[in-house]
Amino acid sequence: MSVLNALPYGWGVGFAALVGLILGSFIATMVLRWPAGRSVLGRSRCDGCQKPLAPWDLVPLLSALLSCGRCRQCGARIDPFHSRVEITSALIGALALAIMPGLSGWLWALLGWLLLPLALLDARHLWLPDRLNAVLAAAGLLLAGPLMGTLLLDRWIGAVAGGIALALVAWAYRRARGAHGMGGGDPKLVAAIGAWLGWQALPLVLMLASLGGLAWALVTQGKGDQPLVQRRIPFGLFASIAAFAAVPLWLLISGR
Repeated sequence: MSVLNALPYGWGVGFAALVGLILGSFIATMVLRWPAGRSVLGRSRCDGCQKPLAPWDLVPLLSALLSCGRCRQCGARIDPFHSRVEITSALIGALALAIMPGLSGWLWALLGWLLLPLALLDARHLWLPDRLNAVLAAAGLLLAGPLMGTLLLDRWIGAVAGGIALALVAWAYRRARGAHGMGGGDPKLVAAIGAWLGWQALPLVLMLASLGGLAWALVTQGKGDQPLVQRRIPFGLFASIAAFAAVPLWLLISGR
């Protein structure tokens, strides 16, 4: 980390963007393969002709640009999801280091990179894998202290309080309506976010996530057959975005 801290400002931003591109390529592959039961670590193949891709076909973003978004062997269109995730991941790194240079910025970028696959899986499949939630929580408890100046005890309290709070909300909804209103992964995700940010910033995260989910529901209410109260909202997506956004907001609000 001392080497990363020593990087000049522009180099730090650029290097974080490059790291984000590389991680984004893996994240996109994981999000596409894991729900389908395919190996995340298997050889990459063209979705059209199923031929293995050469190393020069796998350079994040650049390969897609040079091949005009098509397989060099059969001409099939490459799913633009790969490039979109790579760009998003690069922007996470660049934004984090641009706003918070040094160790705090790298930790903020790491939080964003760990949240990204969870957000995408929830948005596409309403699925928040326990293993990813566990990795996020463990990284928060072990590493996140310098990010917002939180003590380990604060992060433990945040993890426990966040998980219990969301579990109680889910239980209350189920008791009131007789149906599940929240997936089992949502309380675990909020617990993992609490392990990163501590209990102090959790109300801000939950408020932002709730507002995001409500806005999404209102904007999309005319695009489905189900009534608004019966529509499934990817709360994990909005919780992930809220957690990433809450870092600079909470530091600004708390004057740290």
